[in-house]
Amino acid sequence: MKPWTRTLAPLAIGACMLAGGALAQQTQVQRGEYLARAGDCVSCHTEPGGAAYAGGFRMKTPFGDVVAPNITPDAATGIGTWTADDLYRALHNGVGRKIGDLFPAMPYTFFTKITREDSDAIYAYLGSLAPVSNAVVADQLAWPFSIRMSMIGWNELFFTEGTFKPAAGQSAEWNRGAYLVEGLGHCSACHSPRDVLGGIENSKAFTGATVDGWFALNLTSNLKTGLGGWSVDELVAYLKTGAAKGKSTTLGDMAEVVHNSLSFMTDADLRAMATYLKSIPADSSLAGRSAVQKVPAQAAVLYVDHCAGCHQAKGRGLPGVFPPLAGNGVVVAPDAANIIKVVLGGVPAKDGYIPMPSLASQLSDAQIAEIANYVRTNWGNAAPANVTPQAVAELRRTMPAK
Repeated sequence: MKPWTRTLAPLAIGACMLAGGALAQQTQVQRGEYLARAGDCVSCHTEPGGAAYAGGFRMKTPFGDVVAPNITPDAATGIGTWTADDLYRALHNGVGRKIGDLFPAMPYTFFTKITREDSDAIYAYLGSLAPVSNAVVADQLAWPFSIRMSMIGWNELFFTEGTFKPAAGQSAEWNRGAYLVEGLGHCSACHSPRDVLGGIENSKAFTGATVDGWFALNLTSNLKTGLGGWSVDELVAYLKTGAAKGKSTTLGDMAEVVHNSLSFMTDADLRAMATYLKSIPADSSLAGRSAVQKVPAQAAVLYVDHCAGCHQAKGRGLPGVFPPLAGNGVVVAPDAANIIKVVLGGVPAKDGYIPMPSLASQLSDAQIAEIANYVRTNWGNAAPANVTPQAVAELRRTMPAK
């Protein structure tokens, strides 16, 4: 993932939790490679068309642009002069080797949970890469956010330093999942809303948030909008392949995370993450809705003409071929951007699911709004019918022409 809220790379499992596992048999460099892959470091530290890990990717934030640094071992433009202590300090404390306090686009608020053993393995792997000379441009944050001294106050409010400690009374699998999800997996970074200062709203953690124009879904155990109706096996399949039969497929930034990161992780790690996610208590901004808004009758006709052939009557879909719309988290998310983007841009084939074509040229903004509101308010779906033609038009302008 690449916007500022998802530059936080999941990296590792504590050494104490790896004893006897497959990773314990790897060399330090091999283990570091796995951890860096698990962290999706390459997505944030690689600009389009550039060399892997050589930096240069520009991340848009509410406070200005942040440019990911070169983390190849080039001495002049990368981290070739860094020591293992330097990397650990950056990950654990949020302090760079020369520039001091890092901005929170660097995920030290999550990476602080990394064990020293995992940090050293990542350091060994990064040091094994071919050096790439690439002097990236400086961050372009707006004043006063460009002043690094401002991080003193931000850290006081939002940063708690500390290595992950397993929770007593929980299984080793649960703790392993917690280590990945809460710290290294940084799932909350995208799936939780943030306040005006960019800090996570902890009281709403994992309930979903808009990231880079897509809505990162509710990961709590809420039955309607979260993972309450998902099994661990279904969630593992979704993380591994980007699709779960009878449930949904990944979209937007999450598809990139699966492609670059999660698909390379071991089944044991993914199962641990799924186990932990399934334990998060249910919560949702949609909880307690007492009524569903009515949508125009012609919306049903539009659905039948353009959608029902694949997604079937009552939005039930066809298992493993067309995902259902009834109970689909993408459909009922508080922010309807995902469903609008799917209609406008289509969805590629994924793990057996048939590709969905773009309907941008066939439907007007008003028609897309009607279809979106129809599927959000039928077959037990209880999302607000809040899609407007203006919202569709705005998203249409930001998407490539189809």
